[in-house]
Amino acid sequence: MGILNRVTVLCFLGLLAAGAAEAEEWKLVKDEDGIKVYLSEVPGSRYKAYRGVTVMKTDIATLRRLQEDVVGSCAWIHECREQRLLKSEGAQSWTYARFNTPWPVTPRDSVLHVTSQLGADGSVTRLLEAAPDYLPKSKGFVRVNRVDGLWKLVPKGVGEVEVTYQAHTEPGGSVPSWLANSFVVDAPFNTLKAMRERAEKH
Repeated sequence: MGILNRVTVLCFLGLLAAGAAEAEEWKLVKDEDGIKVYLSEVPGSRYKAYRGVTVMKTDIATLRRLQEDVVGSCAWIHECREQRLLKSEGAQSWTYARFNTPWPVTPRDSVLHVTSQLGADGSVTRLLEAAPDYLPKSKGFVRVNRVDGLWKLVPKGVGEVEVTYQAHTEPGGSVPSWLANSFVVDAPFNTLKAMRERAEKH
């Protein structure tokens, strides 16, 4: 990658990280089975940001394989119905996913722009940003119009990795408050738990 491209990617990562960090006052709302879930208010939004953190007995390579298997990762992402890779270009990729919602809420779909960065310490950061206009809208689904988030994988000694999954989502359309409040806790907790089960089997 040329110097100009590196600078462009680093600037882009900085801007996305700033967006993901706009929620600042994190409050612990769940601490169970080695997984901590935090929530934060986001200025101007009805929906809270979430952050899940856990330590997995695995290695970075295993976690990267799980995440880079876009189709297979739907099995451990909370309420994921299907997912596929649209495009991959160096450190960037675009994915399409459909999600289950309880009746009578219309199912959601989303297009994510994912930018990956490798740290000098062996860590991996994947910044998530919605790209709602990347694909035409699908009949029977409400397109998620905003996602600002990240995955961060940090090696912690031999055979352990600290995994952080953080996001703020504007789901579009009408979502009952009970569902929104449940999702922001269940999404990070269930996703990290299911991912850990698969990672530690390896």
